[in-house]
Amino acid sequence: MSRLLLVLTFLLSSFSLWAQTGDVYVDEKGIMRWPNGEELHGFGVNYTVPFAHAYRSAQKLGIDPKEAIDQDVYHFARLGLDAYRVHVWDTEISDTLGNLLVNEHLELFDYLVMKLEERDMKLLITPIAFWGNGWPERDEETPGFSHKYGKAGCLTDPDAIKAQANYLFQFLNHVNAYTGLAYKDDPSVVAFEVSNEPKHLGSSEEVQAYVSKMVQSMMRTGCKKPILYNVSHHINHAEDYYASGIDGGTFQWYPTNLGSREELGGNMLPNVDRYEIPFKDLEGFKQGAKVVYEFDAADVGRSYIYPAMARSFRTAGIQWATHFSYDPTYLAYANTEYDTHYMNLAYAPQKALSLRICSEVFHRIPLYSDFGTFPDNMTFDGFRISYEEDLAELITDEKFIYTNNTKSQVPNPKKLKEIAGFGNSAVVRYEGGGAYFLDQIEKGVWRLEVMPDAVWTKNIFGKNSLDKKVADIVWNSWKMSVQLPDLGNDFSIKGVNKGNSIATKSNAASFEISPGTYLLTKKGKKHEWSSEDVFKNIKIGEFEAPVTTVKGVELVHTLTSELDKGKPLTVKATVISDSPIEKVEMLAYTGYRPVTYQLKPGSQNQFELVIPAEKLPIGALRYFLLVKTKTANFTYPAGIESKPSDWDFHDFDMYETKVFPTGTPFYLFDAARDFDLINMTWNPGVTLRPLPAPNQSALDVLMKDIPVDEANDRPHYAWRKYFGSNATGRSLSNYEKLVVLGKALNEKPQVIELSLIAKDGSIFGALLELGQQRGEYSILLKDLKPTKMVTLPRPYPGFLPYYFTPGEDVANQLDMSQIEAIQVAVSGQDGCHYSIESIRLE
Repeated sequence: MSRLLLVLTFLLSSFSLWAQTGDVYVDEKGIMRWPNGEELHGFGVNYTVPFAHAYRSAQKLGIDPKEAIDQDVYHFARLGLDAYRVHVWDTEISDTLGNLLVNEHLELFDYLVMKLEERDMKLLITPIAFWGNGWPERDEETPGFSHKYGKAGCLTDPDAIKAQANYLFQFLNHVNAYTGLAYKDDPSVVAFEVSNEPKHLGSSEEVQAYVSKMVQSMMRTGCKKPILYNVSHHINHAEDYYASGIDGGTFQWYPTNLGSREELGGNMLPNVDRYEIPFKDLEGFKQGAKVVYEFDAADVGRSYIYPAMARSFRTAGIQWATHFSYDPTYLAYANTEYDTHYMNLAYAPQKALSLRICSEVFHRIPLYSDFGTFPDNMTFDGFRISYEEDLAELITDEKFIYTNNTKSQVPNPKKLKEIAGFGNSAVVRYEGGGAYFLDQIEKGVWRLEVMPDAVWTKNIFGKNSLDKKVADIVWNSWKMSVQLPDLGNDFSIKGVNKGNSIATKSNAASFEISPGTYLLTKKGKKHEWSSEDVFKNIKIGEFEAPVTTVKGVELVHTLTSELDKGKPLTVKATVISDSPIEKVEMLAYTGYRPVTYQLKPGSQNQFELVIPAEKLPIGALRYFLLVKTKTANFTYPAGIESKPSDWDFHDFDMYETKVFPTGTPFYLFDAARDFDLINMTWNPGVTLRPLPAPNQSALDVLMKDIPVDEANDRPHYAWRKYFGSNATGRSLSNYEKLVVLGKALNEKPQVIELSLIAKDGSIFGALLELGQQRGEYSILLKDLKPTKMVTLPRPYPGFLPYYFTPGEDVANQLDMSQIEAIQVAVSGQDGCHYSIESIRLE
């Protein structure tokens, strides 16, 4: 049924239709526009405090959810976000008949809507989630139809379908207790998505009937806003979705899949290079709105990747995208809501700044703009992305935004009006570990906001709990330098947030600064700005940040596990404490007698030491890291409050760096060590088999039929292992061959393709035949040729490209100094039957 027919069907019965003004509409080219014809742009986040785990956790922790919403929505504004989306937990606000329950969850959602609108944010609401309300806990007994029927039943059971239609009608007609507007009439609500990720298994007729019934129920309220439907699930029904009266489709993107339990290593830009939609030639797609309701590079803790995703969305014609999911600040210390995701301005400042840049991408880059293929597209229209620097930045005449230390120059500092960053740049140098924001509010007057330091102390993406702290907030005073012609070198700094009485002056444009909000004023400049005055959509004196969360001492150290003889060893540790730190030392053993080295303090709570190469003999360097505070001594890696010289010191676990002679084989993959770290598509035929020898195992890949990926039309199976972090202390350029210890697992030899992946997305491989006998099989590095990279982990939705084809700027010759991952693949009809114990360079 066409949308026009649906409009005509309900026009006479929709008495409120005439009264609605200001709604977004979808033009004939599928572009959402405001009534004046201006194109809609939206970029923001999902956020879930009114519902489910987030709501229950607020109760458990004694948090006022309204105060939490106030704080987080301020951060949305501070990040320049203007879009919000959520799948409402219908199971908490409905009964089995679909009647809307006005309860604490709906009241709190009303409050959130009001607060978002105060910041001029726009909303896309998905009234039906289908989910139970438990995740990551067990589902509760909830009153809603979704709890009674489940997702599958909701899509097929006549009573469930009737209940959903009733619920949608009542939900859109619900009058917000804080705004006085029904959701269908609220101009800040730009569109509705019927439901969250439906999975239709029925016939075309059944699918169209279901979707049409939902759309009709929503239109019967008089709603003129676009009604959207998820078209990225079960895409065999794409034509049915568009034929059902919807105004457009919604999409998602998890290019690194979900649930790794560890941070993924290596360059993931090939995974986000394109957002290819296989049904883009359908007329319904061309004429329908295009929205991304959820996206994330899950299990990636770096800041470089999101603007590349935003660019790919714009190339695909996406007007609106909302990241999933922004952690409520009161939960971010534990990351329990969705442990495969992590996003929060206070706790993940560099990632949050990356979203700030994404918002600029969505508002600056025209739809369908194409900037080529990685690595050719790392600079575009003022934006720059660097995997190796973990950096995303925007530089224009008026804006300078960056996620990490950058050496980039701004074209004309005199024209700058907005700066946001982390670390050091040509304009701002800051030693702290939080984000900062500088806004010119008039000539010679700038608003400075400085967030406290964030330190990740444990695996952010692991199995988390409210009782397990994975990140800390630290309030420190750090040196800052602001080089702006508009301020000069001798400007005043005055605290304007509540309780901030700091009043000082810069010395050669430098000063000490603590978390808070300040006015920087040029010498001799008079102004009348006060903390209550409004600038854009924030108050001058607003500031929201968690208090210091450190208890005791926390030390984070990334071990250099292997080192070539002749190389110095750099030892870095991030150390935070609730008591002043007096010193950090390394107690190192290369023989019986230990040697003590002192680590020097630096920026961002880091301590560093470089041990010269001549002091590092071949063998194992084993060491403790010792932290002395004003009140106690701590020893790591055990983290115990004691020191090795104490009579009752009892934990002699140490860090260990192995120093090898030059040319010692380097293991790219060891099954016993690395099995849990490989990136692959799960298959029951992939197992780890223990071997009789100590600490040895084999990776067995045994499949009678090789799977055919949704995005690939031939049998092919591949896995990938990132080894770049193990190679930081090794030189890989002098090796000559790859050696595989393994065998085929049945009566036939097994041909595998063995490939090395470089940081720039280039990949070089060759075929290798494994025989039936366990043994060593080798390939000369000079015989490796350019080949195809599989995007691993496999992205979701599964229709996204299976292979990555790099751009023209990619290296066409193997450069071993740039290699960071290995790919092993098998293709064809004869199954997959091999075992690998290790892969090494010789």
